Amino acid sequence: MSGRVTIDRPPDDSSGGPGASDVPGSTGGPGGRPLSAEEESGARTGRGAGDGGWDDDSVPPADWGRREAAGVAVPWAFVAVIVVLLAGRWVLAPYLTSPALQTWATIFVAICVQALPFLVFGVALSAAIAAFVPASFWTRALPRRPAVAVPVAGVAGAVLPGCECASVPVASGLMARGVTPAAALAFLLASPAINPIVLVATAVAFPNEPMMVVGRFAASLAVAVLAGWIWLRFGKAGWLRNRPHAHEGESKLAVFAAAMRHDLLHAGGFLMVGGLAAATLNVVVPREWLDSVAGIPWLSILVLALLAVLLSICSEADAFVAASLNTFSPTAQLAFLVVGPMVDLKLIALQIGTFGRSFAVRFVPLTFGLAVLVSAVVGWVLL
Repeated sequence: MSGRVTIDRPPDDSSGGPGASDVPGSTGGPGGRPLSAEEESGARTGRGAGDGGWDDDSVPPADWGRREAAGVAVPWAFVAVIVVLLAGRWVLAPYLTSPALQTWATIFVAICVQALPFLVFGVALSAAIAAFVPASFWTRALPRRPAVAVPVAGVAGAVLPGCECASVPVASGLMARGVTPAAALAFLLASPAINPIVLVATAVAFPNEPMMVVGRFAASLAVAVLAGWIWLRFGKAGWLRNRPHAHEGESKLAVFAAAMRHDLLHAGGFLMVGGLAAATLNVVVPREWLDSVAGIPWLSILVLALLAVLLSICSEADAFVAASLNTFSPTAQLAFLVVGPMVDLKLIALQIGTFGRSFAVRFVPLTFGLAVLVSAVVGWVLL
């Protein structure tokens, strides 16, 4: 005996008819012989051996009959990229050697490379504040009265060696930890203008004019404090975009990583936008236009203030540019130094991305007007 257990049952059309297999769970082959492995698999899946079965018993995949062979799409994509590059080179070749385009590319790369380290530093510091510094710390470090906290926060901006690219995310982190927005904004304006690195750079750029350093410090701090007080009196919470808060129960490292990712994506993207705009305006605005207005005192102050907005130079380097504009009066140069770290294209873009458009359309004109006015007064007194 072979040891096989035979189960007698009546013929059934659905079981393969006469001669169905006598092995439980399998389907009979022709003549009652057992099915091979491939035939048995095909019987279960509803397809013959070698057809490349699918998971469902009788329904083919949605892409059946349309699926490309492996590796076919990649070569075609590569060919498409090559064609686009060749066509672009043929179309843009006459312009790639243009001095204006090369100048534009140099300025754009310089702005981004110059600002990126400070942006990353500011984002990391902001994330560290959000993740590791308890909210109770700020209630102890800053005065309880917001009107007093504003000048204290402005003076505290002197300890951060960074430019405006770093101050925006740091100010956002301070707000997220419970600091009153007016105090955080005073810190935002003062930090890139009165920190030690900026003041030393100003002294080097103006070696025989110590009052330029004093004037920059005094005017910048005054603008920061005045802007903070005005925002404290008239600002509304609805004008500021809410910063996303970490979920309860997350680890500090998870909060730090999430804050870094959020701030870097937002601030980095808007930094690129500001850099593109600043590079374009650097190329478009002729130098002759600037020289023609240098002899008109009130107009020269306004022109250099607007130029500081358009050029978007980081505060660590703007003193050397201001010193090169020696056809303008010292007061106009001071306006360039005070306005630049507080209002420029990349800073406006960063503020829109961080705090929202409703904030920027109110805070930017306020800051610009105060910076021009205070610069003119301080320059008239000291210079």
